[in-house]
Amino acid sequence: MALPVAFSLAAKKLIPAERYFDDPIATLAYGTDASFYRLLPKLVLRVESEAEVVALLKLANQHKVAITFRAAGTSLSGQAVTDSVLLVLGENWQQREVRGLGEQIRLQPGVIGAAANCVLSKFQRKIGPDPASINSCKIGGIVANNASGMCCGTAHNSFNTLAAMRLVLFDGTVLDTEDSASVAAFKQSHARLLAELALLAEQTRQDKELCAKISHKYRLKNTTGFSLNALTEFTDPIDILTHLMVGSEGCLGFISAVTYNTVPDYPNRASGLLVFPSVASCCQAVTVLKQLPVSAVELLDRRSLRSVEHKAGMPGWIKQVSDGACALLIESTAGSAQALQRQLAELRAVVQEFELEQQVDFSTDPAIYNQLWAIRKGTFPAVGAVRQTGTTVIIEDVTFPLPQLADGVARLQQLFTKYAYDEAIIFGHALAGNLHFVFTQGFDDPAEIARYDNFMQDVTQLVAVEFGGSLKAEHGTGRNMAPFVELEWGADAYQLMWQLKKLLDPQHILNPDVVLSHNPQLHLQNLKPLPATNPLVDKCIECGFCEPVCPSRNLTLTPRQRIVTQREISRLQHSGNDPKRLKALNKSYQYAGNDTCAACGMCSSACPVGINTGDLTRALRADNNARWQGLAKFIASHFAGFSAIARTGLQLGHRLSAITPGWHSAMPAANTAGVSAVDSSLKPVIYLASCSSRVMAPQANSQDNRSLLQVSTDLLAKAGYQLIVPDGIANQCCGMPFQSKGQFAAAKLKQNELNQWLLETSNWGQIPVYSDSSPCSLTLQGKLDPRLTIIDSVDFLFDKVLPKLSVTPLHEPVALHVTCSASQLGQATKLQQLLAACASKVVMPEGISCCGFAGDKGFILPELNAAALSGLAAQVSECSRGVSTSRTCEIGLSRHSGIEYQHIVYLLDSCSDTDKM
Repeated sequence: MALPVAFSLAAKKLIPAERYFDDPIATLAYGTDASFYRLLPKLVLRVESEAEVVALLKLANQHKVAITFRAAGTSLSGQAVTDSVLLVLGENWQQREVRGLGEQIRLQPGVIGAAANCVLSKFQRKIGPDPASINSCKIGGIVANNASGMCCGTAHNSFNTLAAMRLVLFDGTVLDTEDSASVAAFKQSHARLLAELALLAEQTRQDKELCAKISHKYRLKNTTGFSLNALTEFTDPIDILTHLMVGSEGCLGFISAVTYNTVPDYPNRASGLLVFPSVASCCQAVTVLKQLPVSAVELLDRRSLRSVEHKAGMPGWIKQVSDGACALLIESTAGSAQALQRQLAELRAVVQEFELEQQVDFSTDPAIYNQLWAIRKGTFPAVGAVRQTGTTVIIEDVTFPLPQLADGVARLQQLFTKYAYDEAIIFGHALAGNLHFVFTQGFDDPAEIARYDNFMQDVTQLVAVEFGGSLKAEHGTGRNMAPFVELEWGADAYQLMWQLKKLLDPQHILNPDVVLSHNPQLHLQNLKPLPATNPLVDKCIECGFCEPVCPSRNLTLTPRQRIVTQREISRLQHSGNDPKRLKALNKSYQYAGNDTCAACGMCSSACPVGINTGDLTRALRADNNARWQGLAKFIASHFAGFSAIARTGLQLGHRLSAITPGWHSAMPAANTAGVSAVDSSLKPVIYLASCSSRVMAPQANSQDNRSLLQVSTDLLAKAGYQLIVPDGIANQCCGMPFQSKGQFAAAKLKQNELNQWLLETSNWGQIPVYSDSSPCSLTLQGKLDPRLTIIDSVDFLFDKVLPKLSVTPLHEPVALHVTCSASQLGQATKLQQLLAACASKVVMPEGISCCGFAGDKGFILPELNAAALSGLAAQVSECSRGVSTSRTCEIGLSRHSGIEYQHIVYLLDSCSDTDKM
């Protein structure tokens, strides 16, 4: 059914065209979350203010149009999909305010969880919830799902650490519980609603049997249904209302701000791994450990260990563990090193009493405990990586009462065998009795759907009825468990939830069929297809972890959305059912998916299965640009000439800057600098200058007009090194300009030429090679003769130059941009330490992982660069200069920040001298 015309027209007046989406590609892309459900919204609106939400809710209420809210779309149970209107949080919901010494923090719903913790870190505090998706999920989703995590338990979830809330009800009314005037006005305008809430709470408290059930349910981790404990733990109807909003999944209102009471984030930590001979003995140990100073106890069954035993870096003994074994990964944290050692002594004394197959003793060494946590974190992606193409990865989370945890694990394993889920694994937060089980499932065959349904029927009976546990511990109810809420809670509690829904959403327009549904088959409907599209991305599980690091996320599509669209294109090509839709998607994808992809590869750094969507983009470009292969090879073969043409173009551009379209003050001057004389007293190093640094000098009004070659030569000479620029450098290239456009043959040609040239000029690898640009260094990684020693500038400066310098830090803050290539080279820490040696304060802007300049895209598609850096200027306003490691990136960074960015050698050279010691 189409949306009412009056609603659509009114929404168009409220929301600018660039944030109003009803086309096939946008509705498909935004209509996909991390769950295994898909609905196509009729309209997607990116909202940037509370006022817009208020107006849209009033419209929706007037026209009876269903509304669903979406934050990051990392929800796993189908909470953020709809076939009506989807309101997506834009980028303006980023306000955060720290109270006191970090004891409280007020956050808008668009703040990413990890960003909130970053703000709190200097106070050694953090928010209580710690979901595994904290690097990508947003506060709105964390609160609306009452998400928790490994250390959170029940004491530190959103419900129990909530201090205040600002919310919008279905009728557009705003209530801010920190504003006495707002509270007073709400008590007057909504007196009847508050009275009814108070009455429901009083009736609930008088029902002893229901109270006992609620108390039992929330001693466990439980996000099934609405938060009925709001009715039993609070008497003030305002408190009841705000706590009902926690875990309501957008079904009772919109959360526009939340204030948390924070929890300690202890800096001293240690981890150990215990492998028990059986599940029973493992779970018995959990009950003992629960009384000890531990912050996390993660259970991993034998199948979990088996899923990662072949991964690089895993201890060899994992393969030898017996089939019935079960492991506990234990962490202990403390405010001081001395306190931690006392806790570890207590733990070791208790551990000695356990019968163990294997043990890794508690260690404070990051190399050891990071390896242990890599085992735990690798289990979920390990299942995703081996799944058959076309199937989806399903992760369920249930809670068993702790005394029955061992039986619960055993019974789940029996169900895996019964339904032939041979790949299924179990891991979880053992202290809370919270188990995650992961398995793969196809939905393209009715028999497979029936298998899944029968399995879930058995699981729900086992957990909710037989063991009295919770069907959703921390992932929210969603569409997945909505048909089973009554089974878990019983008729009285279920009807109470419906009363609350009708009270707070009388028109039933807020996320209908989520949390509560009268459709017993809901969990089997609108199942998401995952057809094969390209082996480069077929393992994608559409979790959305990649989205926060994508430079095009606020302009066109994210990596997840590119893959979603390509899958739909492949499905339509195979079925032939809807040629009109196929044509529309293909046409839109050219710009939204192909042209505006920076192909930076940052998505792979956040992806749990390591997918680089840039590889897909390059492959598609190769197909699209096949007709230009001859030209690409011609340019590659005459590279010096085309570099000279580019240099001339910069000269002309500056002369005609007043009439040159797109010209700006950050545009580089042409590099005409020569080569310095060789000093034989210095240790020789071959200088591999990138084509961008050979062509481009600093901007015309630069603080330091020296070429990158000259300043690098001056700096390295202070440390005893001579940069040598051999003949023939003008024709050399790492191949990246061709590779990024899908011209792989031309890229390979240049890499082969460069390989031979470097061998000859370095005396067959005897002289090390200094690469001045991190993008080139990354491109060449693993591509050249192993006799060659290619050292990126960051590594060379940190390892070989800085120790030989006397550095006088500047008394000013300096902005640092870690390029996507430097990040993927693992250089972020070295860059921070180099900059910290040179400046009193290092400013690293939040939310900018790739600048979006992407080689030449900053010139031909400047909107990508502008979108990626839209939040830069405000974050570096206190700085007078910035630092990076890529000449092209520095152009965009300088333009959109208002300060000049230069390679870090400029800063290091300006504040250093030869070490006098």
